[in-house]
Amino acid sequence: MGSDFGLVSTGSNQLGLYLTLFAALGLAGCEGPLNSPYPAADAERNILYSSFSERPKHLDPARAYSSDESLILGQIYEPLLQYHYLKRPYVLEPATAEALPEIRYLDAGGRVLPPGTPDSAIAYSEYDFRLKRGIRFQPHPAFARGVGGEYLYHHLGPEQLARIQTLADFSETGTRELTAEDYAYQIKRLLHPALHSPIAELMKEHIVGFKALGDTLERDYFAAPKGQFFDLRRYALEGVQVPDPHRLVIRLNGKYPQFRFWLAMSFFAPMPWEADAFYAQPGLIEKNITLDWYPVGSGPYMLAENNPNRRMVLERNPYFHEDRYPAEGDPEDAPAGLLADAGRLLPLVDRVVMVLEKETIPYWNKFLQGYYDYSGIASDNFDQAVQVGSSGSPELTPEMLEKGIRLETSVAASDYYLGFNLRDPVVGGLDEAHCKLRQALSIAMDYEEFIAIFMNGRGVPAQGVLPPGIYGYREGEKGINPYVYDWVDGAPRRKSIETARRLLAEAGYPNGVDAVTGKPLVLYLDLSTHGADDKPLLAWYRKQLEKLGVQLVFRATDYNQFQQKMAAGNAQIYQWGWNADYPDPENFFFLLYGRNAKVPNGGENTSNYVSEEFDRLFERMRNLDDGPERLAVIDALQEKVRHDAPWIFGLHPKGFSLHHAWYGNLKPNLMANNKLKYLKIDARQRAARRAEWNRPVWWPLLAGLALLLAAVVPAYRSYRHRLRAAAL
Repeated sequence: MGSDFGLVSTGSNQLGLYLTLFAALGLAGCEGPLNSPYPAADAERNILYSSFSERPKHLDPARAYSSDESLILGQIYEPLLQYHYLKRPYVLEPATAEALPEIRYLDAGGRVLPPGTPDSAIAYSEYDFRLKRGIRFQPHPAFARGVGGEYLYHHLGPEQLARIQTLADFSETGTRELTAEDYAYQIKRLLHPALHSPIAELMKEHIVGFKALGDTLERDYFAAPKGQFFDLRRYALEGVQVPDPHRLVIRLNGKYPQFRFWLAMSFFAPMPWEADAFYAQPGLIEKNITLDWYPVGSGPYMLAENNPNRRMVLERNPYFHEDRYPAEGDPEDAPAGLLADAGRLLPLVDRVVMVLEKETIPYWNKFLQGYYDYSGIASDNFDQAVQVGSSGSPELTPEMLEKGIRLETSVAASDYYLGFNLRDPVVGGLDEAHCKLRQALSIAMDYEEFIAIFMNGRGVPAQGVLPPGIYGYREGEKGINPYVYDWVDGAPRRKSIETARRLLAEAGYPNGVDAVTGKPLVLYLDLSTHGADDKPLLAWYRKQLEKLGVQLVFRATDYNQFQQKMAAGNAQIYQWGWNADYPDPENFFFLLYGRNAKVPNGGENTSNYVSEEFDRLFERMRNLDDGPERLAVIDALQEKVRHDAPWIFGLHPKGFSLHHAWYGNLKPNLMANNKLKYLKIDARQRAARRAEWNRPVWWPLLAGLALLLAAVVPAYRSYRHRLRAAAL
């Protein structure tokens, strides 16, 4: 019997030994943190990690317009111009062009006009570009050719298609040099009837012959056989000429200085006809192998993986041309280390991995663990990241500082406002009484409080149409809205509610009551449907007007109905916003230009504000070159809209972002879409900090093993004892 128990004891000791060895082997086999979501082999690779919450809808540069789409396209496609990464105010510089365009002004006969010619005499503007030589497109099957020069994949048969599921299944790729024809082809694509480019209508006003070509394409496309490649090379565009392979000339109607900014956007990126022909094949479209899914560019990166349910991966374009980090910037850039990489070849990061993260909390936790290189700040974790310092400015919390995390802030080139429908009989009209009514409401709507309560201080109260960073924006006392603010002790202070009540009485509504009818003033805020989470916000809006004795009623509909109401001019007060397309005051003041009124013209002037004085000033301002004369006109425009108050000027959002210490060369640039090529990563530092922050805690596992042994050994002994007893 003793020997039997000896055997049991030996067996249990062996079991414990095996479990201990198993745990030790597990420890020895781990390279890097156990919780890392990335392969261990990538720990010290030159990779930038970020995330996305929704897949971009369009990756075709003729159609894409949203910020998440631009984030991808800006790394893949190269327009003729780009924004200097470091200089402020924003400055355009050549991208694929050799230099900024030569701009000529012509009369109706096509003769060049001398400098100083009045705008009224300018019939045409010409933008003359010369392209850099030797720029090549990324490797792509659309360019692959056989030994005889034929394209291998432009006429795919059933057998070939059966073997193709993704773009990576094509065994051959090719490339070729970028030419001016690729830019001309893309400009014509903006008119393609199947693409519905969001800027096609705007360009019909400006590019010579654009509207006529659009009418022709509309007719021919729908008459053409379905399923065939609609080849735009067959069509000429009067306003776009290609004198030689490296020269592009674009002719505009009249003078339109803002056109230069459009040339830095992906709408005007080059498109090789081979890619258009390749992706037009019905068999590929059925497999979702399209330009909206697999872009083709000459930029620093190419989209190597597009799995919107998991991740998107950008990899260095092996054919990317010589491009170097800027050697100059603003005075503060050198002390901040932003010129340390001056002259280095771009891009500085080899790979960009963007992982799908739909929830903010998991994303935030991974950022704190070092698995994402930068992060925004959601309301849920704002207090964990940021605190208000003694000076009233935002500062990082000790937890963030301990990790070496840095905070970057920037005011967005955006307007968020409440608009009045100037066609409405109650709040509309440009007579003094209606202007005073809107001024009173503007004072009562306390956006300083709004920013503190609903935005964690991440905003700047708006003083007019222009946000900071846009030419013509004024700092200090010259920049305040004198109808809503006073300048007190070196800062703007919102006028008192007593002032608002006086203006309201002068408008005919003493204490919020119509002096004629004796009825309370009831106003209506039209908005798209809000959920339960927005009840505090709506209650806040109502409270602001209650200070004046004015009742506010909400008229909520779904988004489509709201858009229809706006298009018909049936709203009274509404919520709206605008993000800059380009850094020019024209891109904001046009929102109040009479010819752009939503009713009846369908434009972006959602307030239907029509003022002859404003329109005259606007038309003068938009064609002036930057300088004292233009600034004076901008000041006059600001004064006009501040007095007339077609909007309650709300706020300009302030972006807060966090970055780990290994993430370098960051300078917020609100206009550039191709920022990733300038960024750098210290991968070794990142790997070391990840290991430090994600050390496994083994004692719970070891304690669990001990408990397991404590439970297993007696049970095993009892089991062996029963077996022995049965055998006896």
